[in-house]
Amino acid sequence: MTQQQTPVMIDHQDGDEPLSNHSDNTTFQQVFEKRMSRRSLMKGSLGTAAMLGFFAGTGYSGMAHAGSNRHSPLIGFEAIPVDASDRVTLPKGYVHQVILPWGEPISGNLPAFDPLSNSGEDQAHQVGSHHDGMHFFPIEGQDPYQGSSEDGLLVMNHEYVEPRFMHASAQGQALSRSAVPVKADGTRNADEVLKELHGHGISIVRMKKQADGQWAIEADPRNRRVHGLTEMEISGPVRGTDFVKTRFSPEGTRTRGTLNNCAHGVTPWNTYLAAEENWAGYFINHAEQPREQSRYGVAKEGSGRYGWELADSGDDRFVRFDVTPKADSATEDYRNEVNGFGWMVEIDPFNPDVRPVKRTALGRFAHEGVVFQPAVEGQPVVCYSGDDARFEYIYKYVSAQPYFKATAGGHLLDNGTLYVARFNEDGSGEWLPLVFGMGPLTPENGFNSQADVLVNTRSAADAVGATKMDRPEWGAVDPKTREVYFTLTNNSRRTEADAANPRVENNWGQIIRWREQDDQVTAKTFEWNLFVLAGPESDSDLAGQHLDGGNIFNSPDGLWFDADARLWIQTDMSESVVNTGPWEQFGNNAMLAADPVNNVIRRFLVGPIGQEITGVVTTPDQKTMFINVQHPGATTTPEQFAAGELFGHWPHDGAIYPRSATVVIRREDGGVIGS
Repeated sequence: MTQQQTPVMIDHQDGDEPLSNHSDNTTFQQVFEKRMSRRSLMKGSLGTAAMLGFFAGTGYSGMAHAGSNRHSPLIGFEAIPVDASDRVTLPKGYVHQVILPWGEPISGNLPAFDPLSNSGEDQAHQVGSHHDGMHFFPIEGQDPYQGSSEDGLLVMNHEYVEPRFMHASAQGQALSRSAVPVKADGTRNADEVLKELHGHGISIVRMKKQADGQWAIEADPRNRRVHGLTEMEISGPVRGTDFVKTRFSPEGTRTRGTLNNCAHGVTPWNTYLAAEENWAGYFINHAEQPREQSRYGVAKEGSGRYGWELADSGDDRFVRFDVTPKADSATEDYRNEVNGFGWMVEIDPFNPDVRPVKRTALGRFAHEGVVFQPAVEGQPVVCYSGDDARFEYIYKYVSAQPYFKATAGGHLLDNGTLYVARFNEDGSGEWLPLVFGMGPLTPENGFNSQADVLVNTRSAADAVGATKMDRPEWGAVDPKTREVYFTLTNNSRRTEADAANPRVENNWGQIIRWREQDDQVTAKTFEWNLFVLAGPESDSDLAGQHLDGGNIFNSPDGLWFDADARLWIQTDMSESVVNTGPWEQFGNNAMLAADPVNNVIRRFLVGPIGQEITGVVTTPDQKTMFINVQHPGATTTPEQFAAGELFGHWPHDGAIYPRSATVVIRREDGGVIGS
């Protein structure tokens, strides 16, 4: 029996990362406040007349009306009400199926899921924990709007784990969702650590529609896990530099694993990009920290997020999470291990023999995901990514080489220019280049190479004067207009407003959008406005009108355009506030559909207790939708867990604990989802 003591307590709350941006850069709220000062904007609330003036003055069309009850040629379902029950709720005429819950075996001949007996090695062949970003690749490997709608590779991220649900040693302990069982000698059981590492990462599973309309796993050699120990290549300007040389890879070309994979991206050449979001907390450095650690929030005291460095085996796979210098050189210890994280990871879902690649030219920060502009033959590849932490930034990458379908590949992500956004109060914006030798990015200011700029992307963005945002998360590009939408989830620590982040103590969040100058996606300037300010009826705005019972929401997170240009919006209220106080009016986290032209938003789905709704994609024919339910039951208190009284038990599949899982949605009449 495992010996126990007081568990390591490391919270995983709003924003996930500690606040680490202490620069004097202008905040988005300051920009907005100046822009709106002549339009009667009051701190903490929004005047309808003021917002009518704001939206009317931005140059965007179709802003005259809004609401959940207006006619929309895109949205054909009736909005469902707010719900706080432990179930998935959909509009009339829709049905759903639950597939691929955490622990489902996907490769090899493995025992059935049992969190109290499955080993660390078992988890390497099972669906990971805490599902997040996701994409459906038709089995032919064709364009996402073509190919099979009944057979494909479903690829999804697994953001983090809840150790209390994974180990027999956790039973009877009063553990929060981020605490771990620790032995009396202060170490952790090595197999439990292995299981948690394998619970992170990505699952690649072939799914096929059956004759009865249900979806099931199809045996396939491509079914596999990419996890916290998978060997990966480092590419781009950082490859081979002193920043990433370790005992494991003295040449600085490889690293092991990917962690905290939140949203994702899909390249124009049909590969998958997994984002590494809140990776910094997994590491500990008890010595003086360089800026590539301190600016990202690497811990100085206690242990890493899960205490993996405390594993009782002394195994090199676990020791590496202690990045305190312990030898004479970086090639003899793991002081640089943390620099191998914070990147976008490219994975070829169709070829298990191709090693995943960390694309360093896209920058190092808390990547929520990445979204691409439609590729045009002979033109550069363009994509955008948000840094999901309070007061961080939005980035754009433009490849140096043009896209040609016949030769396109990951090399286009290794050589290009990374920009960061500045939002001006007059509705204009600028893309500021993060290029060594340009502006303040010089040796005199502490930047010595392009690799230095990229490893320290946040510091470089600070230096050039980017606009500090309210947790930029998912992005989406309108397939018809090429306008870019980004969710700014919330920021309760904001004390000053600006144009793009218009509320102090921003509990509710907003969605911003921009159009590149002259519709040229490689432009260095853009025009922006706010699509919607989320929140209660008294403090929200959609084209000059408040949200109502059919579309009220807050904390927008996931975002995705389908082929018909419906915008799907997913919410992520923290489990610490959901269904309490002023958040009670919103019910459980939900997903809504928006028609951005006619300014209609309607609630489409409400999830079970304690979860966030995340990950959304349809099959090419748009008649099947996949979404993820992450961390159901997360509102279970430590005391309830110790007593075996779980608050929320979705999906009610006979398992002793709640399980993140994927939900398949279809219309009973076989029609297009949302229409």
